[in-house]
Amino acid sequence: MTEPYDLITMGRIGVDLYPLQTGVPLAQVETFGKFLGGSATNVAVAAARLGRRSAVISRTGSDPFGDYVHQALRDFGVDDRWVTAVDAYPTPVTFCEIFPPDDFPLYFYRRPKAPDLVIHPEELDRDAIAAARIFWVTGTGLCEEPSRTATLAALEARAKAGTTVFDLDWRPMFWGGAGGASGDGGTAGAAAMVDARPYYEAALRHATVAVGNVDEAEVATGLRDPWACARALLDMGVELAVIKQGPKGVLAVHRDGRTAEVPPTPVEVVNGLGAGDSFGGALCHGLLAGWELAPVMRYANAAGAIVASRLACSSAMPTADEVDAFLAAR
Repeated sequence: MTEPYDLITMGRIGVDLYPLQTGVPLAQVETFGKFLGGSATNVAVAAARLGRRSAVISRTGSDPFGDYVHQALRDFGVDDRWVTAVDAYPTPVTFCEIFPPDDFPLYFYRRPKAPDLVIHPEELDRDAIAAARIFWVTGTGLCEEPSRTATLAALEARAKAGTTVFDLDWRPMFWGGAGGASGDGGTAGAAAMVDARPYYEAALRHATVAVGNVDEAEVATGLRDPWACARALLDMGVELAVIKQGPKGVLAVHRDGRTAEVPPTPVEVVNGLGAGDSFGGALCHGLLAGWELAPVMRYANAAGAIVASRLACSSAMPTADEVDAFLAAR
């Protein structure tokens, strides 16, 4: 077996087609840029940009967009050996609208089914998963079979070895609900949250770190106060709860009593999409380095802020030198 990976992520992969005009409704956009996308994939890219050896477990369609995904992963230095093709479904495409500073609607084209939800348990390289220094899964991976069973099987293979991160990653529309990336989905969104909670609880029993915003933490805990969410996540089995609070910064609470509250790093926002994934990759980088909580959160906040100040997601992920320079200037 080769040297263990610093990070293996498992989850969404696809192509982002982002408008090259800002402040324009999608119906009026004339030109788009093509980028590698998918939350779990972006986290792996973010870590690779910071010098970490990373890989992704996912699936694409057997189509030119699938070919592009493989090439983009290799260009970013992310191992694509566990990204396989599904003949029956196309590679997902995601569009967005860009209305800075805080309105970035997403439009997912993942039907009739996304290939990354067709990961089967028997396809998993459980030895590599168990050996990775950090293993990262997302809430979306739990929304449909066979991905749900495969995600839980991968978590079981970890047996809480090393660091196992559950990204709460709430997308109500993937669970038959409504609304965007938050809990604001009316009756349908609330019902989807209730449906998702048992699977979130099952994943958290195998995780050592939980990461999400307040809306996402509510899916797992039923609570909305950040401190209450963090304590509830610890009670559900994790060692570290990280609650992202947007303009209020980030809260980290460890089981051993350590806490950190770090304010956000102000930037002129171009596109807020991908900032959370950059935060995730930088969080992994800091945890691998053995930093204390507050420095990890400051670093992750800075990495997220850099991406928020840029148009793209994957190709906007900063290098370590860029994050260091950004922090030094503040």
